[in-house]
Amino acid sequence: MELLAIKPNQINGTVMMEDIITPIEPAVSTSLSFIQANTETVTLSEMKEKHIIPTFFKDNETLISHIEFIEATQEVVSNHYTGETILLPSIKVSHPIKGRIPSAMNKPANQLEEWEKTLYYERMMFIIEIPTIQDSIGGNPLSLTIGGVKSFSLDNLYGKKGSDEHFKIFLGFKNSVCTNLCVWSDGLYKDVKVNSIGQLMACIRTLLENYNAVFHLDQMRRLNDFSLTESQFAHVIGRCRLYQSLPHHLKKDITPLLFGDNQIGAVCKDYYKDESFCRDAEGNINLWRLYNLFTGVNKSSYIDNFLDKAVNAYHFAEQLRWALEDKSSSWFLN
Repeated sequence: MELLAIKPNQINGTVMMEDIITPIEPAVSTSLSFIQANTETVTLSEMKEKHIIPTFFKDNETLISHIEFIEATQEVVSNHYTGETILLPSIKVSHPIKGRIPSAMNKPANQLEEWEKTLYYERMMFIIEIPTIQDSIGGNPLSLTIGGVKSFSLDNLYGKKGSDEHFKIFLGFKNSVCTNLCVWSDGLYKDVKVNSIGQLMACIRTLLENYNAVFHLDQMRRLNDFSLTESQFAHVIGRCRLYQSLPHHLKKDITPLLFGDNQIGAVCKDYYKDESFCRDAEGNINLWRLYNLFTGVNKSSYIDNFLDKAVNAYHFAEQLRWALEDKSSSWFLN
């Protein structure tokens, strides 16, 4: 519902029409980037007004659009979290598919009018934040956040309506200090295949019903109780760099690591320089901070593999915690 800023008449205290000021836009989930690599920010209204919707080749029926995906999620979330404050979605898109209307077929590109151009984005990611459901870890406020990823590249556009369409949906927490997304495997459906908006909404509803926010928070909070010394951190980083070059038969028994050299290098830099999650005065860094260094560099991942890496960052930090807590073996730490 649109809210209005109303200022009472200063003379008699009544509200006059001239006292109604411009509409107040509801808050967006975040104005900061939760993902940065190769993406653009768009609004839902912009998508409705300017983006065309791809269709199946065989019958020209529409696929489930980015707009429908986002609005379906909004509806399920509002029904599930009745009475909570639910912010507007923050949307990122990438891989634009540009076209033109038939009458502009032979025009040079630099002479096209705006109304002669068509556009949609192959890949999209969005988040919806619920700031009234929150907690704190290590002094960092966390708010419940729902989101999804859609890539038309995974769909068979040469098929017909009724073919499987692919989605990813997730539920976790957004760190308000840095907009890092904290996602783990129990809060992620990474390969949702549906052929109707009703089926998609049912999957979103199931995720919300099955997600255990308290347990997720407790598991992340435990990371705050274990630390690496500077020497241990250097050893772990060295192992991270070695991991990518290991022969397959050695890799198969090691917790996978999806972060490449550039992102590991960024973790090293942030270990010294990040304002919120750098090492302490003695060079130690607790696993909560280390986890956030990894979720921070994950912002440079592409939309397609962002969620896989987000979950991987948690499992990587968790297996380090297991090794420190139980004095057990960890290839990255030993």
